[in-house]
Amino acid sequence: MEQATPPAAGVDLSPAATDLGRVHLLPCGIRHNSAAAVSDYFKPRDTGVEVDEVRVEEAFFRGRKLQGATLALPDGYRGYVLEKKNGEKDTQGMDGEVSSFVSRAEFQNITYWNHDTMPSAEDPLPRCFHWLTIANAMHRPVTAEDMANMSAMQNRNS
Repeated sequence: MEQATPPAAGVDLSPAATDLGRVHLLPCGIRHNSAAAVSDYFKPRDTGVEVDEVRVEEAFFRGRKLQGATLALPDGYRGYVLEKKNGEKDTQGMDGEVSSFVSRAEFQNITYWNHDTMPSAEDPLPRCFHWLTIANAMHRPVTAEDMANMSAMQNRNS
């Protein structure tokens, strides 16, 4: 029995005209999906403390103290705020809907927040940026020079 392949999701990054000044990754979920006067209530401030070469910020959300740090995305990467489009029919003739997304804004920095701990290099977000370096190395094309160096190293070890 042949198994149907689910339709692929589509992402349209072309309308990303808005460059966001700040993007926040909060340690909670917010079930609200419309405009809100966030800057009237959520007011991060610099604490003057530096941990792992990152400046610590402080803010309060619904009475809970948050401590965070702003990280720049690695060179060559951009962040996007995506919005899911209403379900579109699959153009390949399969049943169901295709997930499609459109870019609403773009960002280069992200501020992540912790509830009860100071930000550190061991937090999940900074650690995931290390994987980008590994992925780049793994997917980098192998050059003739690389092959010659490997061959020379193998000859030395023999």
